[in-house]
Amino acid sequence: MARDTGFPAADAENDFLRMRRRQVLSRLGAWLRREPDDVNIMLPFDEVVAALGRLGERRLGLRVVELDSVVGSVDRTRDFDRRFRPTSATSRQRWQRLALAQRRGESVPPIEVYRIGDLHFVVDGHHRVSVALALGLGTIDANVTEIVTRISAAGIRYRGDLIVKDFRRIFLDRVPLAAQARESITLTDGWDYAELSEAVEAWGYRLMQDEQVFLDRATVARRWYEEEFVPVVAMVRQAGLITTETEAEAYLWVICERYRLIRSHAWTDDVLTSLRSADHSPTTRRSRA
Repeated sequence: MARDTGFPAADAENDFLRMRRRQVLSRLGAWLRREPDDVNIMLPFDEVVAALGRLGERRLGLRVVELDSVVGSVDRTRDFDRRFRPTSATSRQRWQRLALAQRRGESVPPIEVYRIGDLHFVVDGHHRVSVALALGLGTIDANVTEIVTRISAAGIRYRGDLIVKDFRRIFLDRVPLAAQARESITLTDGWDYAELSEAVEAWGYRLMQDEQVFLDRATVARRWYEEEFVPVVAMVRQAGLITTETEAEAYLWVICERYRLIRSHAWTDDVLTSLRSADHSPTTRRSRA
């Protein structure tokens, strides 16, 4: 809890000055550490929804929300930083009035938020969130509306993470995997989702050519996962060729190396022998623009 001198007006003023000082020091620290620009920027609601794909919404009503889960805003992303510290002194009077009311024990109306996964985005009540954090509170009352999205918000920390989520959403549109299968396909580089989409579609095209039948995307996705991805990952794991963070990254690397070395889409002992002896690994793949 913030220190209390017994003079609420003075304490409220000190609360604001302390938050402004922390915001400036945080920005300076990020610059000295050469951190990405989005480290201290709160998440913009519209960009998050666009990346995840909006399916609908439902009103949840009044809830108690953890302040640590309030990470974004609908339209005030430049007035406060990621920890809702004011980025300027323009709202000082309003901020201090709210802080004074809080310190005097006056009732404060709940904020309005959108919920996406475990994340909350403020519609109304940015100053109330900022004051609550300044006073060391852990929770806040909020009227919550949940946004249902096509893909999960898990793993989103910074604005840059939305790029990977956007690529993943597009991948799942092109390769509509079932729930269990989609959870096993994870990539850390967003562009890899585009490459994997092309690989799956090419595999599906060859399958249709071989069987002389048209298959829809869902069928291609299912058969690719069951007949290609799972067996290949098991084979590559047994061969000791997985050195990547995820199985999908290992699969993508090994099919590219297979074709580069053998000029074939087949899987044989010769392919594995060539892959083992090749002076290449997933960690040395060329960087992409």
